[in-house]
Amino acid sequence: MSILLNARLPHRPGLYCLELVANQLKSILPMANVAANAVRAIDLNGDWVSLGGVDLQINGALGLAFPDLCEPIELQKAASFLWSQGIDAFTPTLVTAHPEQLQRSLAVIQAYQAAERQPHHATVLGAHLEGPFLNPVKRGAHPQEYLQPLSLKNVQTLLGPYIDVVKIVTLAPEMETATPSVIPWLRSHNITVSLGHSMATATQAQDAFSQGAAMVTHAFNAMPGLHHREPGLLGAALTNPNVFAGVIADGQHVCPTMLDVLLRAGRSSSASTQGGLFLVSDALSPLGLPDGRYPWDSREIDVVNGTARLSDGTLSGTTRPLLDGVINLVKWGLCAVEEAIVLATDRPRQAMGLPGFSLRQTAHLLRWHHNGTDLSWQRILED
Repeated sequence: MSILLNARLPHRPGLYCLELVANQLKSILPMANVAANAVRAIDLNGDWVSLGGVDLQINGALGLAFPDLCEPIELQKAASFLWSQGIDAFTPTLVTAHPEQLQRSLAVIQAYQAAERQPHHATVLGAHLEGPFLNPVKRGAHPQEYLQPLSLKNVQTLLGPYIDVVKIVTLAPEMETATPSVIPWLRSHNITVSLGHSMATATQAQDAFSQGAAMVTHAFNAMPGLHHREPGLLGAALTNPNVFAGVIADGQHVCPTMLDVLLRAGRSSSASTQGGLFLVSDALSPLGLPDGRYPWDSREIDVVNGTARLSDGTLSGTTRPLLDGVINLVKWGLCAVEEAIVLATDRPRQAMGLPGFSLRQTAHLLRWHHNGTDLSWQRILED
């Protein structure tokens, strides 16, 4: 048994005592109800406690791009590294590539999920297919030659025997020219549909949400900006209380001022809504490696201060871990500590229908310390 005293918890005012047995949360009690002489307890002195992060858009780590997966051991190494970065679970993100390459990676993810889970490894929730059903105008760093028209036949052909592996599909809804059928079909297989790399108007986005789309991929990036006469995809998402939107908080993909706009819009939702903002890393294969030049599909990326760009300057991702985004939001004065933590831990769990911080749930915990200036974290109660 482990006892944590004087813990702050998101969504709960005051200080609490937590009792855990074998990483299972057995009780949450206000400190006023706890005997002062609790033995063998860890006093957190008012530090925050949360579950680990969940990264729903991460493209690789330690030099491995997830579309290049060949063996489950590669994914195991990435999962071990991500655990060390405070991540409890993630969706390996497969960007646009040759269909055979994508299916090979899906087969590896399928094999990895079928194996026994290793302790101290982030859980692989399933794959996030970011493409190939994107709008060429907003393809960003995705290779033009492997984009595909959005049709039910193309989606079914690509997913094939790996439909149980795919948990999120990013697509541009305006690219479906036939009677809409892709989004309902994906939802019927319990796949979350995220809108992104898109030129969708607000009306087109609203139609997609009504069909079952419930997420937006990296808000502001690879989509039109907010406009006072055409709010577009992002405007439709921010005003829909049931839509989640991922955002990259590295200060490069979205500047802090516009992050402030997003956060203020998200705060207008009531506590009963089922949507809102959450953080993603959008980290590429050099995550965990120093700045430099690295291969990326048939091209190369230059990483400078954790930001990755193609040779033509196209922004392609980051090499910063998810929890750096939490630290950034607090450092920039955009969020209270509690809100920033929630954006990387609770909110992505809500977006995927995963259990949060509650009794009788497995709880791998992070301790967050804020000294008034800097925010830091560490795993606790992990041997």
